[in-house]
Amino acid sequence: MLDTSPLANYLGFFALISYIITLLPTTLRIVFPRTKKTEIPKLLLKYRRQIGIVAFLFALGHGVLLVRKRNFDFFALQTYWIYVQGVVTFIIFTLLTITSNDWSVKKLKRNWKKLHELTYLAMFLLVWHVIDKMWGHWSYLTPLGIVGITTITVLFLVRKMREHQNKLSKIK
Repeated sequence: MLDTSPLANYLGFFALISYIITLLPTTLRIVFPRTKKTEIPKLLLKYRRQIGIVAFLFALGHGVLLVRKRNFDFFALQTYWIYVQGVVTFIIFTLLTITSNDWSVKKLKRNWKKLHELTYLAMFLLVWHVIDKMWGHWSYLTPLGIVGITTITVLFLVRKMREHQNKLSKIK
């Protein structure tokens, strides 16, 4: 039986969709090279930082509402263990949001790119988070979220395989 989705779940879902959109431009260009001819990857790339900030704001709302609803004990280690995927992902999103500006790019230089590669760790954590937290009380949003984050994760893995193959072919 499907549960109704409270506002916190909607915000989490919108955060997830916004986040997936930030991962699309590079993945589409590498996995589906024909998309280079379309404006979609260029448009998404142009607004990637802003979309990422929107994803963070949705995730912040999601977290705040759940903390209030569940009356978390922030001094209990068990709280962090139960919500480790969400907490770590939120920390990553916070770092990415704080550094999603031109000043940070200039100041951090190569380290900016390394820092923003944490987004891929967040992607894997979100697969775990969505499945773990929604298992047993699915709403109609749950399968959409699982399919979305799993699809972008699989596409990311395909992208990495293609990048590796391209690197090997250049060496030969």
